[in-house]
Amino acid sequence: MPEEKISEKTESTEPRSIREIVKDLSKPIAQKHLRKRRQGGKEITYLAWHDAVKYLDHFAPGWCYEIRSIDSVAGKLILTVRLSISSLEGTVYREATGQEDEDLESYGNSSSNAESMALRRAAAKFGLGLSLYDQNK
Repeated sequence: MPEEKISEKTESTEPRSIREIVKDLSKPIAQKHLRKRRQGGKEITYLAWHDAVKYLDHFAPGWCYEIRSIDSVAGKLILTVRLSISSLEGTVYREATGQEDEDLESYGNSSSNAESMALRRAAAKFGLGLSLYDQNK
């Protein structure tokens, strides 16, 4: 993260093994980068999408992301995204979905919230913040 170091390791411009990248992304996230909110009657801990981007920039420089589809099903907006990481072995990608009520009456809007969820879920498939899913059960 530009304003705060994630780790002592510096960003590398040399291709790295996907195994090394996943190992780095799977490290515990510093508490100062985590947020909390109430959802479904309980408090959950999460990593904001913009902080997830900073972790990806640091540990997987050159990563890219695209929206693969946008659908509307039963009043929900559903986005499917693909997160691609360049590695020594080639480009590796993971896809994930995010959804939000189309008639959203809370923070943000349905498309930005669904996209944020999908990006964080795709990043979790590379290990980023994956441990948070267990904590929030």
